[in-house]
Amino acid sequence: MATSWESFLQDEQQLEELARQAVDRALAEGVLLRTSQEPSSSDVVSYAPFTLFPSVVPSALLEQAYAVQMDFNLLVDAVSQNAAFLEQTLSSALVLLIAQEKERNIFDQRAIENELLSKNIHVIRRRFEDISEKGSLDQDRRLFVEGQEVAVVYFRDGYMPSQYSLQNWEARLLLERSCAVKCPDIATQLAGTKKVQQELSRVGILEVLLPGQAEVVARLRATFAGLYSLDMGEEGDQAITEALAAPSQFVLKPQREGGGNNLYGENMVQALERLKNSEERASYILMEKIEPEPFGNCLLRPGSPARVVQCISELGIFGVYVRQGKTLVMNKHVGHLLRTKAIEHADGGVAAGVAVLDNPYPV
Repeated sequence: MATSWESFLQDEQQLEELARQAVDRALAEGVLLRTSQEPSSSDVVSYAPFTLFPSVVPSALLEQAYAVQMDFNLLVDAVSQNAAFLEQTLSSALVLLIAQEKERNIFDQRAIENELLSKNIHVIRRRFEDISEKGSLDQDRRLFVEGQEVAVVYFRDGYMPSQYSLQNWEARLLLERSCAVKCPDIATQLAGTKKVQQELSRVGILEVLLPGQAEVVARLRATFAGLYSLDMGEEGDQAITEALAAPSQFVLKPQREGGGNNLYGENMVQALERLKNSEERASYILMEKIEPEPFGNCLLRPGSPARVVQCISELGIFGVYVRQGKTLVMNKHVGHLLRTKAIEHADGGVAAGVAVLDNPYPV
């Protein structure tokens, strides 16, 4: 589909000049990352990779994504409150969600801290080890760290087992036992695992979790791709057989969030051959491979020339969901994130140097 900037994509000189201006603007606006060479220091930073132009997104799909976001809030809450469903679903799964030991993407965290400080809400940054050594609960389960009462715990770490020593597990248990608000609490974190997503795709499960909400269920189900269990048994055996017969049509996903962990093509085939007779396969799911239509855009990365490549995008919608007891306080969408990568890359996120930040251009 033609756009007003299509001519720039054909003019290398104009493209390079626009790229220079865009990089300067990104730096001025604070679109920043710590460097991979110094991920624990802000002495040297660079701009976060981004697209020079917005990417075309059909208006109907953008509207559908926004419309269904609040339904997903309801669903995640329903799953997180259903202990029996989580226990049954995850009894054989290895839960691994991505987290970085050294935080390059600190600046969005600082933006949140600054916004809270402007409302006279203070933020303290601590490690799990600090909580283990200096955290405590009183008789009313109020959480105290270094003598300060904590109202909200916001996790930007602790999303994969390798981040947890025995000391760190004890610290997480202390936080979960407290009456402080957890973002996310452990049940919500489990609700986001791939295995739960796969189970939710089964016939009748949404209806059980969201009774009497047929329209919500229909909107949710309209966004689902095919998801298949690899549990030991006939169903898992059949899924593996189909994937090995047509590997280009499937993606193998482990229990991790974020990019860079999914397996495609020959890598998927090798993994399935290794896993097919092992109970370890239950910690993965198979997903129908989505094939979006590629488009041209210019991806800007530090140290790389400005050039037009064929791309695909992934759209996410942010939401806020607040419940007090059984009373719904707030449920709304609050913005979006569009990430774009060259079609030569099968998987990977922004910090991994694969996907870049983007903006949708509705048409």
